[in-house]
Amino acid sequence: MDADSDVALDILITNVVCVFRTRCHLNLRKIALEGANVIYKRDVGEKLFALEQQGECYLGKLILCFALHEEDVFQDFNEEEAKFGARRLARSLQKLGFQVIFTDFKVVNVLAVCNMPFEIRLPEFTKNNRPHASYEPELHPAVCYRIKSLRATLQIFSTGSITVTGPNVKAVASAVEQVYPFVFESRKEIL
Repeated sequence: MDADSDVALDILITNVVCVFRTRCHLNLRKIALEGANVIYKRDVGEKLFALEQQGECYLGKLILCFALHEEDVFQDFNEEEAKFGARRLARSLQKLGFQVIFTDFKVVNVLAVCNMPFEIRLPEFTKNNRPHASYEPELHPAVCYRIKSLRATLQIFSTGSITVTGPNVKAVASAVEQVYPFVFESRKEIL
């Protein structure tokens, strides 16, 4: 097994955050009282739209957070599916009587998890990859590895689990591809 061999790694998208504009004023009280699948959280001061199939949407700023449940987690999630969920929300608002015009849709954050087929020696990994990697075991059990060109941050755990945060699905996949040779160098040898 070497770093150049083709290894198929499963990257599981667990959360997608996107934003869009409605181009109209929204009466959050009306949405809370008349909307279906709406929960009002008084302490937070915003309404929560729960769509059955697509996860959760936070209203007020119209930030959609698709928190995919374990049975819904899949590898080939793309921005089109997030856009479809956002359009469903816009359509729900139209049914409540708002003159919603769906514009300026953008995926702003993607959270994914990837498991390496080996464990990682974190102190060695950090030492070999400074200044991109930082490790404070007293504060957090993972190495924080930043790739500025992709605007991606990876949390690398000794178990081989990697949590990736990036601006889109493509950046997340590229980040995992970029970091794989470095984590491979610091893998724990099996005796």
